[in-house]
Amino acid sequence: MDRMIYTAMTGAKHILEKQATTSHNLANATSTGFKSQIDSFRAVPVLGEGLPTRAFVVDSTSGSDFNSGAIQSTNRSLDIAVKGDGWLTVQRADGSEAYTRNGSLKTSPNGLLQTANGLTIMGDGGPITIPPDVAVSIGKDGTVSTVNNLTLPGPSNIIGRIKLVNPPQANLVRADDGLFTAKDGKPATADANVSVVQGALESSNVNVVDAMVTMISLARQFETQMKLIQTAENNANKASQLLQLT
Repeated sequence: MDRMIYTAMTGAKHILEKQATTSHNLANATSTGFKSQIDSFRAVPVLGEGLPTRAFVVDSTSGSDFNSGAIQSTNRSLDIAVKGDGWLTVQRADGSEAYTRNGSLKTSPNGLLQTANGLTIMGDGGPITIPPDVAVSIGKDGTVSTVNNLTLPGPSNIIGRIKLVNPPQANLVRADDGLFTAKDGKPATADANVSVVQGALESSNVNVVDAMVTMISLARQFETQMKLIQTAENNANKASQLLQLT
């Protein structure tokens, strides 16, 4: 059979992988703070006898688009959006640090400041505990202060500061749970230049129109690869018929 079938097969395989990535991005177009995933491929010439007229497709790099999404006002005191570059630090169940841009926060029954899916928000000195019956205010630098609801207006008490970090993007990798971690495994240090906006959330940075156009383009490319495989099969059948005649 024509060896073209193998080169077409690698092209179709990687098109399906990129289509899965694009579908994943589209599914998270409304997820708060989501960063779209990027796949990249490259062609590798097939070396052998004759001219190098064929090429395989191999994975090149895969990463994320770290551009910021739009900041949308919610007027909720426990909603915060990172302005510009930077990340919120959370603690996983195993105690390791991870980073997210999803600033939809809540308090646990024990008063711990957490993300919407139950991950503990880390402060400069550890987890932050919110006392009961208080109004919460989060400053631009991540400082969390409270005022007793029974004495409004009254003095505010600073109870902690959210750990805001800005590690190099090249050192960040997306984990299976959707959070970002450092490639070297070392916790990032707090960055005083990172700021947040209270009462707002960052939307996903997925461009729905671009993603839909990419899906259509990938579908057409996949059809082209399938036609190449069919052509290789037809050539093989014709060659078999000629051999039978002889």
